[in-house]
Amino acid sequence: MVDAARRHRWLIHVDLDQFQVSVERLRSPELVGVPVIVGGNGDPTEARKVVTCASYEARAVGVRAGMPLRAAHRKMPDAVYLPLDVPAYDVASADVMAVLRASGHPLEVWGWDEAYLGVEPIDGPAVADRSSIGELARRIRADVFERTGLQCSIGISDNKQRAKMATGFAKKPEPASRALAAFDIDKVYLLDEQNWLALMGNRPCRDLWSVGPKTAAKLGSHEVETVEQLIATPREQLIEIFGPHQGNWLYVLCRGGGDATITEEPWLARSHSKSRTYPTDLADRDEMCSAALELTRDLLAEIVAEERVVFGVAVTVRTTTFYTRTKSRKLAAPTTGYDDIAPVVGELLGNFELERPVRLLGVRCDLVMPEEDD
Repeated sequence: MVDAARRHRWLIHVDLDQFQVSVERLRSPELVGVPVIVGGNGDPTEARKVVTCASYEARAVGVRAGMPLRAAHRKMPDAVYLPLDVPAYDVASADVMAVLRASGHPLEVWGWDEAYLGVEPIDGPAVADRSSIGELARRIRADVFERTGLQCSIGISDNKQRAKMATGFAKKPEPASRALAAFDIDKVYLLDEQNWLALMGNRPCRDLWSVGPKTAAKLGSHEVETVEQLIATPREQLIEIFGPHQGNWLYVLCRGGGDATITEEPWLARSHSKSRTYPTDLADRDEMCSAALELTRDLLAEIVAEERVVFGVAVTVRTTTFYTRTKSRKLAAPTTGYDDIAPVVGELLGNFELERPVRLLGVRCDLVMPEEDD
């Protein structure tokens, strides 16, 4: 059952910093400070594969999400390249969203690394001011880090679009934006009607959320280059140029307007996983198997406590050279029995041709969803 959208006075936009890279660094702490690029199967020479996430060290030399892996490799041949591990990111994201839900405010999830919280329904009493909403954001950011080990940036405003732009200032504070900040909290920024024009007026229209290069170029052809110039453009002229839908939207957007609703959607994890980086590399197969089965026991204890059922299993290995691969298998029948799952974990581990010691092991259990459960 999906709740109806409800408008709020405050929208808090939470954006996890370099998400996939951060998850990998939690699993392999020695990657902290090292250029890391995540994408494809981790082979930077593979054709038609792109960068999904680059660490800040890699971004500093021009590596960006969406760039072909081959192009990234030409820029940074010595970076550590890792494959996408979607289940691991699913689990890490779910942990963060659970922390956000625990704040007691309605949550709208926009992806692995992005979500909005609604504070104070518009039809309820007004309580939070600019200072207290900043303190709430600081506590949320601290809770996310304490519970998950992941860092996030937070933007605050009265609508989603302006809150997302505020997150950009939280990630990359500039002298002008810092001078106009409502409070001095690291990685938290508030952008509202009080500082909107002073901060955004002289910026190019391209800096408005959802204004792409084609729209900006079209505005430029009509001598509208900055947000302030866009504000000065009559609504009728914008409608004439862009049509009623986009013209009206640009008229609202440049004035700091946007969507103030939060739609809560029920969420249930499709898998649970556990991984461990070992202080001493595992070289013996029996030792690896024992370690994988220990992870399996811990994982099943959580799954049974949630009254969930397993239908598939996967094992991930990472060697000392950061070669990372995952093998998976569907079970003969859904179960929570350790005696049913452990042999499959052992067989999957045995299928790896490992020429190097193993530094990380992970086990994932894919879970039956309620609608799939007969």
